[in-house]
Amino acid sequence: MGAAVELVREAVAPAERFDVIVIGGGQAGLSVGYYLARQGLRFVILDAQERIGDVWRKRWDSLRLFTPARFDALVGMPFPAPPDAFPTHTEMADYLEAYAARFQLPVQSRTRVESLSRRDGRYVVVAGGRELLADQVVVAMANYQKPRTPAWARSLSSDTVQLHSSAYRNPEQLRAGPVLLAGAGNSGAEIAIELRRRGHEILLAGRSTGEAPIRMNSFWGRLLGSRLLLRFVFHRLLTIKTPMGRKARPKILRSGTPLIRTRRADLDAAGVRRVARVTGVQDGRPLLDDGQALDVSNVIWCTGFEPGFSWIDLPIFDDQGAPQHEGGVVTNQPGLYFVGLNFLYSMSSSMIHGVGRDAARITRHLAAQRGLV
Repeated sequence: MGAAVELVREAVAPAERFDVIVIGGGQAGLSVGYYLARQGLRFVILDAQERIGDVWRKRWDSLRLFTPARFDALVGMPFPAPPDAFPTHTEMADYLEAYAARFQLPVQSRTRVESLSRRDGRYVVVAGGRELLADQVVVAMANYQKPRTPAWARSLSSDTVQLHSSAYRNPEQLRAGPVLLAGAGNSGAEIAIELRRRGHEILLAGRSTGEAPIRMNSFWGRLLGSRLLLRFVFHRLLTIKTPMGRKARPKILRSGTPLIRTRRADLDAAGVRRVARVTGVQDGRPLLDDGQALDVSNVIWCTGFEPGFSWIDLPIFDDQGAPQHEGGVVTNQPGLYFVGLNFLYSMSSSMIHGVGRDAARITRHLAAQRGLV
């Protein structure tokens, strides 16, 4: 019996030990890695994608960033594009891959984290059958992990093409005929314009999320607006440290980001028909909350995402399932941090230029906890 137990123990790979484990290899994780490398810590970045930047590569074909290139660089490496250009999603993906290579960041791709827990004073990460231990963990991921669609969507007619916005790539995926976009935020508005230009009748359902006061791609937007809006309003005015930011944060987290590039006037000019919110199904057709049932050939669910943090086995969540933290610091679990969440510290926290500041702030806190500063 004793010999058999010893053989089993020898067959199990010993746990891998690190000072810090970073979960997520997008812009948040790479930004954190940049600062950890300069602190001389032994760390690893775990990412579920095949390649660095794949989250961006999998977005729809025509997508361009909402922010100009001057705001799309991570610390230490300029973005290779004219400052006022709006990079494509593939250009952003390639930039992230080049960034990780330039700074030799220890990213382990194709490594999906299955659980995060705590044992004997250390954090335990299980990924791909491996066990990794660390004193500190940074969850460097956005809130947008698991596509959200209503349960009753399964009751729509089988003839209706249904896609979540995360699975939309181009108009060729759709049938001829009207398209309902359920959700009037940035994704819904941008896809609506694209499909309208391809000749589809478009119905855009849902409440408005508002719109930014300045067009980013206009003359004044390029000259002044992007700096005012992105660098001052989103980055410095709307933060958890200002009264205005604390007041705005719950609404922004609940309602979503206002329209950045597309305006309601653009939708009207393109002939996009705005309708009430989708609330159910009637005879296989989408039903609006005003009682109207729609005859459409396609539905694209622009209904957002669930946080997707069910793999975290720690008592850190509120009643809505959102992680509780103070600017990314989880106070009831020393050594656990978040970077990349929507409005983590400011309105810009989920944007490229904002995530870099959050990474610097969190790694300073992390280093102070280790007695390095």
